[in-house]
Amino acid sequence: MTAAAETMPAARAASPMRRPEYRRLMVGWFATNLGDSALYLVLAIWMRELTGSDTAAALVFLFLGLPALFAPFAGQLADRMSRRRLLVGTNLGTAAVVLVLLLVDGPERAWLIYAVTFLYGLAAYLTAAAQSGLLRDLVPDEELGSANGIFTSIDSVCRIVSPALGAGLFVLAGPWAVVAVAAAGFLVMGVLLLTLRVEESAPEPRLEGETAWHEITAGFRALLADPVLRLLTIATAVAFGITGLLNATIFPLIEDGLRAGPAALGPAQTIQGVGALVGGLCAAAVLRRIGERRLVFWGLVLLGLGIAASLPLVTLGLPEPWMRWAGIGVVQTLIGFGVPWVIVGVVTLRMRLTPARLQGRTSAALTMAISVPQMLLLALGAALLGAVDYRWLLAVSAVGVLGAAASVAVGLRRAPGASAPAAAIPPAG
Repeated sequence: MTAAAETMPAARAASPMRRPEYRRLMVGWFATNLGDSALYLVLAIWMRELTGSDTAAALVFLFLGLPALFAPFAGQLADRMSRRRLLVGTNLGTAAVVLVLLLVDGPERAWLIYAVTFLYGLAAYLTAAAQSGLLRDLVPDEELGSANGIFTSIDSVCRIVSPALGAGLFVLAGPWAVVAVAAAGFLVMGVLLLTLRVEESAPEPRLEGETAWHEITAGFRALLADPVLRLLTIATAVAFGITGLLNATIFPLIEDGLRAGPAALGPAQTIQGVGALVGGLCAAAVLRRIGERRLVFWGLVLLGLGIAASLPLVTLGLPEPWMRWAGIGVVQTLIGFGVPWVIVGVVTLRMRLTPARLQGRTSAALTMAISVPQMLLLALGAALLGAVDYRWLLAVSAVGVLGAAASVAVGLRRAPGASAPAAAIPPAG
């Protein structure tokens, strides 16, 4: 199949916004993301205030990341029942779990923050897996790129607005105000899903001779079965995993690049969020022109160039503040612009090539393939900071991401075009 055949077969821009059911899902997605992005940062701040320990605060992020290990089970559950009902139950249940934080009234109950964080993180993987299948049933193939691009843009807006909102509410009204906002967001999503009318693809029973292990690993096998999807999955997992090293260097990068304290991270992240917002909004239009593989390739190139641009920023010693901010602006804009292109490209291809009965498991498998390496390399980078100049970690990150982009470029020449939607997956070896 030619590269042209890989692009969306629409003569004009296909938008899911004309569908009332999608608009409801979008409003719910915004409500949950607004509360979610405000809460996760406040949980660490709250733990630091209760215990006075930086280590205790950092463990909040560990408990938030640990549920990634259970993502395949979440995907399996999402593929074996009504996604809409599962999403309703999960969102309403998450609202109840978040409200448990109202019981935290001192250091002796700080452990509840860890428990809620873990369950809240687990619910995120469950809703992501179920929503992938629901969205696949809700919109046709030619609208998937736009649908994913809009969701990615909403993520970016919330990443810009919510941390400041959460921190402001925490200071002005205490942590319970942030808890209330987050719980309200999940309640809004649950109620909107109750009104959603969608013809869901029927869950398939376990095949004869298929074990539980076969079912759980089906998502990974489906990602690896198609050569194009396999290429993009591995390249994305490698590139995003390597950015764990970048995340470990963020404070030295800000301090040396801007000659400013940690508080400068807020404005710098806002720049990245604006770049991600613009990148997400234009991702669908670019995807229709060049296809998923090239969108992922150019997203990786932008991400790698953004990381590479940080090296001269921290080594040249720019004399004027405006020069330093211009430099960090270039770095953050390139990174922010590139990430949604990668995500929209690989997720749209995954949804388009994967049969309905595997949407939840392939979503969970892709999430795990990205999140676990990133978490491990973040821990490795943090451990290496005391022994290795952080500039070497930046260099390794840039080379690794650009290497992943190069692998996609080679695949553009050697691998066939995107396949038709798969009807089956290979058996477990």
